[in-house]
Amino acid sequence: MKANDYEAGNNGSAKGFVAAIFILSFIPLAAGIFRLAVLAGGAEITPDNARFFASPTPVVLHILGAVVYVILGALQFVPGFRRRRPGWHRAAGRLLVLCGLIVGLSGLWMTLSYPIPYGGRLLYVLRLLFGSGMVASILLGFMAILRGDAIRHRAWMSRGFAIGLGAGTQALTLMAGEMVAGPPNDLGEALLNGAGWVINLSVAEWVIRRQRKPYEWRKKR
Repeated sequence: MKANDYEAGNNGSAKGFVAAIFILSFIPLAAGIFRLAVLAGGAEITPDNARFFASPTPVVLHILGAVVYVILGALQFVPGFRRRRPGWHRAAGRLLVLCGLIVGLSGLWMTLSYPIPYGGRLLYVLRLLFGSGMVASILLGFMAILRGDAIRHRAWMSRGFAIGLGAGTQALTLMAGEMVAGPPNDLGEALLNGAGWVINLSVAEWVIRRQRKPYEWRKKR
């Protein structure tokens, strides 16, 4: 098997992977854009949205950052696109780091400053844990590429992106949980949200290991 044969096959699977990312992200991005419209339109304040009206800055930053982060991040998974447009890849990567940090830090800001509306203390702790993990992964990925270590760069950025996509998977796990067992209590809410992050990180690790195989094969040659 030649290296370029591998790249051709990887491009084909990568396009399907990118399409899956956009489909998975549709629900949270649509909900986020709707949230911005509600805030901009001065809708009626309710117990569910009062915290956003009281302090809109973190949620606005979070949503706008997430829109750019998902679009740019998804395109970075197409090897042929990176290879044909290396200048674009580097420029988009810098913006991706900035937007990813905005998403992660604004998520932590909301967790620490907003009242806990549901999910209880366990979900609070999980949000702090995975939000910090996202920020750390992006920073580690950025430092790796500064050292010229592209393999670790991709691995850490993939982990950060997987955590950032958690809201999309959580929409599915929460839906599945409610269909099976009815509306969840605080513990169930936290566990179903946590499952979304764990699923995404598991997929990310599978992708990372799959991407490392051709590099290991080339070293043996």
